[in-house]
Amino acid sequence: MADTPSEPEQPQSDATWEFPGWGTAERIDNLGSGEAPKPHGKKLNQWFATAICGNDITSSVLYVSALCAIAAGKYAPLSLLIVAALLFLFRSIYAEVGTALPLNGGAYNALLNTTSKGKASIAACLTLLSYMATAVISANEAIHYALNLWQGLPIFGATLVLLGIFAYLSYVGMGESAMVALAIFCFHILTLVVLAIFAGKALLSNTTLFLLNWHAPSEKGILLAVFYGFGAAMLGISGFESSSNFIEEQEPGVFPKTLRNMWIAVAIFNPLMSVLSLGLVPLNQFEAHKTDLLAHMGNVSAGGWLRTWVSIDAVLVLSGAVLTSYVGVTGLIRRMSLDRCLPQFLLIENKLRRTNHWIILLFFGLCCSILALTRGDVGTLAGVYTLSFLGVMALFAIGNMLLKVKRQRLPRAVRASWPTVVIALLAVFIGLLANVIGSEEKTENVRVFGVYFAAVLAVVGVMFLRVQILKTILAVSESVVKNVLALGQRVSDRVISNITDINSLEVVYFAKLDNLAELNRVALYVLENEQTRRLRIIHCYDREDDIPADLAEQLTTLDRIYPQLRIDLVLVKAKFGPEVIDQLSKRLNVPKNYMFISTPGDRFPHNIAELGGVRLII
Repeated sequence: MADTPSEPEQPQSDATWEFPGWGTAERIDNLGSGEAPKPHGKKLNQWFATAICGNDITSSVLYVSALCAIAAGKYAPLSLLIVAALLFLFRSIYAEVGTALPLNGGAYNALLNTTSKGKASIAACLTLLSYMATAVISANEAIHYALNLWQGLPIFGATLVLLGIFAYLSYVGMGESAMVALAIFCFHILTLVVLAIFAGKALLSNTTLFLLNWHAPSEKGILLAVFYGFGAAMLGISGFESSSNFIEEQEPGVFPKTLRNMWIAVAIFNPLMSVLSLGLVPLNQFEAHKTDLLAHMGNVSAGGWLRTWVSIDAVLVLSGAVLTSYVGVTGLIRRMSLDRCLPQFLLIENKLRRTNHWIILLFFGLCCSILALTRGDVGTLAGVYTLSFLGVMALFAIGNMLLKVKRQRLPRAVRASWPTVVIALLAVFIGLLANVIGSEEKTENVRVFGVYFAAVLAVVGVMFLRVQILKTILAVSESVVKNVLALGQRVSDRVISNITDINSLEVVYFAKLDNLAELNRVALYVLENEQTRRLRIIHCYDREDDIPADLAEQLTTLDRIYPQLRIDLVLVKAKFGPEVIDQLSKRLNVPKNYMFISTPGDRFPHNIAELGGVRLII
């Protein structure tokens, strides 16, 4: 450390500004009598939480029945039942991850706490693309259903206007209202029940069309039809990950119940509507009604009044899904920006509304671009949506596997068996395959998905490599402008200043023991995953005798081994817990998501969520 008698000389380096200095040691004997951090707002109960995520997943019934029937024909209900069975497996997978790591972020959070930040960013990019496709297809479908209320409405222009309206509502600060979401959800379920009653009555009174559809020959055969139908039916469970993105706002024990409630709704209504549609719509007409199938079913079974009712419900619940996308993507991009995976200017808030206007404008622009690129085609939009959503589900299953292997000691209320996780992951891969092969339309879906995924991934990649990029710029500038010293010096100073600013953020690791192997893994993790040159090792103790005897010596060794990383030791006379984390975060000016701990055991007295976002790295 810096205060040891024999301080070594600064290591030789081509650029002395890259050396952050030798580590120091300090002691904090009195943190003060600060108050424990207060919880943020009132937690959501089972029904409010179910409504928020339920509006997202149950809105897919408005278009998945038609898309599945186009792909599978008369076997569409069977494909939807298989997807419901798959979702039953994912209930325990999501529940295990959510109860072990009850933090917002979904698949991104799962991978962030079990692997590197770079791998977790892939999940974040897929989630971002899923939100974008959700907003566009929901807005587009809402306008198609609105045509039953206002004939002649320009679809493309009206979709842009609807996306713009919700961008403005997000800008002025209108977030997800649990009460409004619950009202929309209840109205939507009531609408589906009423439609099912009248459609079922019409089917039972005349089964001729159902029998004609059922006996119609299938060009693909049952296996191939169910295979392609399974791929299309996966769109019907998109939105299942929504609950994991606001788990911190839910009351304890609510998260698994939201998963159960969403599964019940999907398992009942998606196959049921598909069966009823076969009794009301000829197979060769599903293509013509793929954008407003349920409204057409209402018109056939009960007349214009039910078509109007279903159309109003569709506009409401699909518009709610658009707003959910804006709210969800704002939280996701804020988290990625805080983790320095995206540019920091996205965190800027407007002074009047306190909302992140750059995030909202960027998301609106991306939505408009994909709408223009696909020309508003529902099939292409659904394909992009399904690919991104299935990618998120696959990474969630992988995150569950990593959680079992790397974080065995972490307490959890639910445990998914290995066969459950493996079967679910294989089924997702089959769904991806069904959405990739088979037609020119699917090739177009993959192309559009690839363009946007590559663009988002490139931005994140630049953020991870920006120090190397700046070093390259520095080397090139010094070579090119070698004869123009004044200009070269200004460029060098500016680039060096940017690199220094990037590396100035400190990270903190709470060490319990003086185990050199563990401390070495911490140093390696920081060097490989964080853009910083400062690591503070904090040890909390009650008595002087509790301080590990070799801790300072071990850190001195690591400080010499890794001269590119300054390692400081801070001894804090306090009992480790949420209050100490909160006080140290404020005192050291280190965000809690840059504070790390090793995986706690079953006897750990605190829930991971109580620690305010502290990350697990060992």
